[in-house]
Order: sequence, then C-alpha cells, then structure tokens
Amino acid sequence: MAKEPVNAVKERADWTKRDWRRYEMKKNKVAYLFVAPYMILFTVFTVAPVVLSFLLSFTSFNMLEWPKMVWLDNYLRLFLADDIFLTSVKNTFLFAVITGPASYLLCLFFAWFINELTPKIRSFVTLIFYAPAIAGNVYLIWGILFSGDSYGYVNGWLLKMGLISEPILFFQNVNYIFPLIIMVALWTSLGTSFLTFIAGFQNVDRTYYEAGAVDGVKNRWQELWFVTLPLMKNQMLLSAVLAITGAFGFGAIIDAMVGFPSPDYCVHTMVHHLNDYGNLRMELGYASAIATLLFLMMIGSNFLVRNLLKRVGK
Repeated sequence: MAKEPVNAVKERADWTKRDWRRYEMKKNKVAYLFVAPYMILFTVFTVAPVVLSFLLSFTSFNMLEWPKMVWLDNYLRLFLADDIFLTSVKNTFLFAVITGPASYLLCLFFAWFINELTPKIRSFVTLIFYAPAIAGNVYLIWGILFSGDSYGYVNGWLLKMGLISEPILFFQNVNYIFPLIIMVALWTSLGTSFLTFIAGFQNVDRTYYEAGAVDGVKNRWQELWFVTLPLMKNQMLLSAVLAITGAFGFGAIIDAMVGFPSPDYCVHTMVHHLNDYGNLRMELGYASAIATLLFLMMIGSNFLVRNLLKRVGK
C-alpha cells in the first residue's frame, strides 16, 4: 500500500471534524454508493412513515379531508375517554411480559440443547422445532384440538372421561381464551430468534471453553454464563429485538383463533385498537396516536433489554 505524502499528512493536523468527515466520505464513496439504495428505501418506507405518523397523531384526519390540528386531544382522549384502549394497553403488557421473556428463554434453551447434538441429529431436530413457526396451518391444528363441539379432541377426551357433561366453547369463553392464546404464541415462538441462537452457538470458538476451564469454570452452567453468552451478545440483542417486536405486535394469532373483536375484549391489544381506528373507522389521526405510543413502548423496552444484556457474564 503506497504511503501518503508527508505534506498531506501535516495538512490534516489542523482539520476539523467536518473536514475529516468529508475526507472519509470521499475516501469511501464507493461503499456509500452500494449502501445508498437500501438507505433510500429504508428512509422512504420506514423512517418517513414513522415521522409522518407522529405528526398526524396531533391531527384529526380521515383520508378525505386535509388534516385538522387538534394538538393533544387524541392523547387525552386515549387515556381519559377510551376505556377499551386502557384494556388494550393492559392486555398488550400482559402478553409482552409473558410471551416476550418466555419465548426468548425457550429459544435460548432449545438452541443450547440442540447445539450439543451431533450434526445430523441437530439438523433434524432443528427442523422439528422450527416447523411450527413456518407452518401455514398451525392455527388450524389448535382449532381442531380445542374445537367447541364434541369433534374437538380435547372436548372428546374430557367427555369420554366424564370430566364434563357438554362441550366447552374454548375460544368463546373468556376464562380459556387468554391461556390458550399464550400457549399458541409460545408454541410458534421458535422462529428467527431460535435460528439466530443456534448460529451463535455454532460460531463460538472452542478455545474459549478451554481458557474458561483454566480460569476456574467448573460446570456447563458457568460455561454458558461466563463464556458462551458474552460471546453471543450480538445474537442475543437481535433475538431480544425480535422477541419484543413480536410480543408487542401480538395480534395475528388472536385474529385467527378468536376473531375480531374478541369476547368482552378479553384479548384486545393495542394492535387491534390501531387496526380498528386506522382500517375500519378511518380515524387516522387517532390511530397515529396509538401507533406512536406503541412505538415508544417498543423503543423503551429495547433500551431496557439492551442495558440488561450488558450485564451478561459480569
């Protein structure tokens, strides 16, 4: 690699940060050209809609008329005059607190377990665990198991054993809907995060385990906490973001299993409330306020998880 002239190096001693930034951009202009298409699409279809939604949250907008500024009225209406929204916030937090950490730990545990298997068995078991996440008829299976008539397997078994006298309407009874939805959500949670953890375990250099043994690591749990997880922080962060996004964006499973709206709004989430006002009632200003709050909740949760992951292995 050719050395730069001494005079050019001396001239840079007095450069400001802006000069250095301009120099680096010019030096790496080819890289910027390759990144430009993605950045343009990301800005147009992700950043711009988020900013626009935030601005619309202070307006009354129905897609037919020009937005009318109402300032904080949408937010005041959400917290002071919309009881269903408060119910949706409670349900969203319950789903997030239960399914988020649970699905994250399940992905980590099963990936760690599968990593200990031989390569051929590992591939087969990975497919078995990952299949529910990609199966198109996953909701159909649970619908058949918990069908509200005697043809449902669970009702059939309970009737045969004499535990019930008539079939239970599982997906119409508020006492059963919530736990069943949680079960389906956890069963389908072994998706991208699961594969990310497996890839992370596979990329850990075995020499670190030998060094850990020399430094006093005595068992597999200590090995996992002090050696493996600190080397997988990137995969852990990605999986955490996916788990949080999935937990707060909970809605598709409920729509498929229970329908919309759910009985007595027992599993009504912020996503449902957003779809109700944004897609059905066309109150886009009000829907934008809901979307903004949901976005802030996700950002706050990601910030909290990032700080927690920094303590792994300490």
